[in-house]
Parts: sequence; structure tokens; C-alpha cells
Amino acid sequence: MLSIVLTGAALIREREHGTIEHLLVMPVTPSEIMVSKIWSMGLVVLLASAFSLIVIVQGLLSVPIEGSLALFLFGAALHLFATTSMGVFLATVAGSMPQFGLLLMLVLLPLQVLSGGVTPRESMPQIIQDIMFAAPNTHFVMLAQAILFRGAGLDVVWPQFAALLTIGAVLFFFSLRRFRQFLK
Repeated sequence: MLSIVLTGAALIREREHGTIEHLLVMPVTPSEIMVSKIWSMGLVVLLASAFSLIVIVQGLLSVPIEGSLALFLFGAALHLFATTSMGVFLATVAGSMPQFGLLLMLVLLPLQVLSGGVTPRESMPQIIQDIMFAAPNTHFVMLAQAILFRGAGLDVVWPQFAALLTIGAVLFFFSLRRFRQFLK
């Protein structure tokens, strides 16, 4: 959730304050600007996730983690790639911060509630389960539960990794296309 909000809000604020135009006169391409947004916001959230998992969950709460922390963080990085790309896309659709906030309510709530992290996916109608396979959160919840709770390895979670990479690449492509139009 943070990766979508931070990335989109940063892009909209830069547009509102006119700093996007400053970036465009520099020798950088729109794709380099977008990659820097995705990289920086994704890295912040990934470091915060790693810190909270190690210090809070394992350290203070003493909750055992069954699987590989590195494998989980790699899956989290793929998820962040997809969600930060989604944040850029939503920011190019919204015209202002209030519109972005309203758009977030329409996107974040279904992503969170229907991903399988709040309620079991098996209790949802089949059509909702099928539709939610297009969302990165569903695949992240599946791989996180498999790695952290059951100690699954790459041989078990590779389909979720592939799905996150595919969803991220598609969202990145659409975001880059919209971002180029957004700059014109």
C-alpha cells in the first residue's frame, strides 16, 4: 500500500510544484525519471519491511520464521516493482492530489481485501478468485505465506515470482506509456 501511495504522491507533487519540467531539461529520458521513482520508493519500503521483519517480528515478538528471509525479500522486491509501477500509473491518471486520494480508495481497498491476506481466497466466489490473479497483492500474499509460514523454497513459489514479474512488466509498460503522455 505504501509503495503505491508514496510513488504516486511524489509524482503528483512534482507535477504540482513544477519540478518535473526541471527534470525534463536535464539530459534524462522519461523512462529514467520513472525508473528512479520506482527504484527509490521501492527501496525505502523494502528496507522498512526487512527492518520490521527482523527487528520487530523476529526480535521483539520472537515469532519464528520458517523460510528463507532472502527469498521473501526477493519476492517483496518483485511485488514492490509491480506496485510502484501501479502508483506511477495511477498518478498519471489522476489530475491532482485529491483525485489521486479518491482513486486510491477505489484501488487499494479491493487489492487488500480480496488478495487473500484478510480473508481466505477459497471463501470468495470463483470469478473473484480468477480476477484477483491479475493483482500483484494476491501473488505476494501467496508467496509470503508459503515462505514465512511453511518454509517453502523457490521450487514451490516460482509461479508467484513469475506472475509478479509479468504483472510488474505489464504495469511498467503501461505506466511508461502514460508517463510519456503525461509529460507532453
